[in-house]
Parts: sequence; C-alpha cells; structure tokens
Amino acid sequence: MQRWRGLEQLPGGWGRCVVTIGVFDGVHRGHQKLIEHAVRRARQRDLPCVLVTFDPHPAEVVRPGSHPAQLTTLRRRAELVEQLGVDVFCVLPFTMELSRMPPDEFVHEILVEKLHAAVVVVGENFTFGHKAAGNIELLDRLGERFGFEAEPAGLLAGPTDGSDVAEQAVTFSSTYIRSCIDAGDVEAAAVALGRRHRLEGIVVRGAGRGGSELGFPTANLSTPQYAAIPADGVYACWFTHRRRGSTESPRTLPAAVSVGSNPTFSGRERTVEAFVLDVDADFYGEYAELDFVRRLRGMIRFDSPEELVDQMQQDVVDTRACLRMDV
Repeated sequence: MQRWRGLEQLPGGWGRCVVTIGVFDGVHRGHQKLIEHAVRRARQRDLPCVLVTFDPHPAEVVRPGSHPAQLTTLRRRAELVEQLGVDVFCVLPFTMELSRMPPDEFVHEILVEKLHAAVVVVGENFTFGHKAAGNIELLDRLGERFGFEAEPAGLLAGPTDGSDVAEQAVTFSSTYIRSCIDAGDVEAAAVALGRRHRLEGIVVRGAGRGGSELGFPTANLSTPQYAAIPADGVYACWFTHRRRGSTESPRTLPAAVSVGSNPTFSGRERTVEAFVLDVDADFYGEYAELDFVRRLRGMIRFDSPEELVDQMQQDVVDTRACLRMDV
C-alpha cells in the first residue's frame, strides 16, 4: 500500500481510481463495511482504491480545543485499512483554508482534478465543504456534472454485547465507541470496533514505587496527546512490545493495567501502568501496545499500602482468569 502525505506525492500519469473519504478514526465495523464496499468497486473496475483521511482532526482546526479522543493513531489506521485491501492511504493536512473550501470546489479540485475519481464511496451521513454544506445528494449531482459515480454506504448497527438480540442494537460510530471507552466499557467498544481497543506508546520511567515499595514493577506507557484512555480502574490487557532496532518478532504477554492517579499515594497525574505477568524485564524505552480486554474494577483509595498490595494480588488472579478465557 502506498502512503501519501498530501496530494503533492501523487505520482505522474495518475489515472482514474475509486475514492473513499472520511476521518475513519477507529476503523470500526461501520468503517470496515464502507471501505470493503470501496475496495470491491475498485476491483470490479480494475482501479486502485484510495482512502482519503485528514490530519489533524477537522474539529481541532474549526474549533480549537475540541479535538475528540483519538481511537487510533494514523500509523495504526494505515495498518488497518491496508488489511482491508486499500491501495493508497492519503492523509490530507486539514487547514483553515481547506475548511473554508466550498463543497463544489472541494470536489472539483481534489476529487476530479487531482485524484481523477471514477467512483466516490462515502457514508450516507457524509458531509463536506465549508460549514459541512455538502451532503450525499450534492455529491451525486456533482458526480453527474464531473463524470464520477457517488455511492453511499449505509450505517452499520448491531447489538452492544455481540449477541443477536436486535433490541440492543446501536449504530456503530466513533462517537459511540469513545463513550464506551470513557465509561470503561472496553468490551462494548470491542464489539463495535471488531477488535480490542488499543493504546500504544513508549514505556517511560515512572515514580518507581511499584517495584521498590509494592513488589509490582510496572511499565508506564506514554500515550499520544489525544489518545482515548479508558476510565480510571484496573483492566485485564494484552501487552505487546517491540524492542527498538530489533528484528525479533514482537512478544505479547498478559498484564494487569492500572489507569488513574494512584489515589492511595495522593497522586495527581493520570497514568497508564502495566504490571506484565510472568516476566522479569525492564521495558523502558520500548514501543508497547495495550489491548484492553475487560475492566476488573474501579479505582480505589486504600488506607494503607498493605491493603493495596492485597488487592493487586487479587487483580493478578482476576487478570489471569479473564485472559485465560480470551485465548
């Protein structure tokens, strides 16, 4: 898969293609349905499939300070869409100038003049152009004028618990998934995502209290600025790490993960700390990923370190039981 940052990287002699557009944060099951539609149309017409996304998030440019919690980094987003068969992952830098572009100008300059779109596949609630004035009906009319097909893909809904009970169905969206994660319901988030919610980052030095005082040394994850961090509590997770500069395959290990500010020690800074089971290793400086399986309990302030240690021992037992069922 090719990866472009802006349309300046578009190769010379570029022909026609099938395009799908959106932020695609999370690449959740609804996104997957849309992308698969675009890839299928591209294969039918023997054309490349181009996915266009934006960075930074449009909300942050239009309303500074309103950046939503980020479900996936751009790197992770690219990995996921490549697995779905996308040929080109194109990131458009979202600027104030781009936000002010009228819908017809956006279509003509980007989709027609630059990308030479033959088919444009978008969600049925897709909006574009200045003040989101463009919609699927306008895109269809512009397609007739400029010579491309506009195809809407319906939204995907399903039960929140992965069952077949229709009464519990919700529309899968990035907003819904963020609300699940914010509430600590990582299992419902996983149903909508089609996989576990993941946090990723570099392991950094923490206070060191876990190993020196409590006997539970932790790997402290430094997450991206806008990462969607689950509600405070303790979670059963899978911890995957990659040694910098190593050609070894990444290792995945069970971990009990604490999210919060360590109220027992009057902490103030919110941290993500993973106690990785069954290994005695220092992960400092390594790139790590945490896949959240289940929330075991909320964050509690204990009266003494001894009570905290007792609970942490139980957390390890509960983590093993949870992950044993997840294999």
